[in-house]
Amino acid sequence: MNILVIGPGCTRCKTLAQLTEQAVKELGVTAEINKVTDLKQIMALGVMMTPALAINGTVKLAGRVPSLEEIKKLLV
Repeated sequence: MNILVIGPGCTRCKTLAQLTEQAVKELGVTAEINKVTDLKQIMALGVMMTPALAINGTVKLAGRVPSLEEIKKLLV
């Protein structure tokens, strides 16, 4: 599984990254988590609001920090 945490590096983006890492660990899934902070790359992904989370190339949420449980649901 390929996961992208998308955002310029703000506090909310860092929180999303931490929650995503925690969700992956708790679920025991194999995933590669990368952060996309470059504005051109963010726009190329079609993200207009950050933070955002993309799983296997599909943006699953944008513009807010979801709960840990919500991230787990997106990963299964």
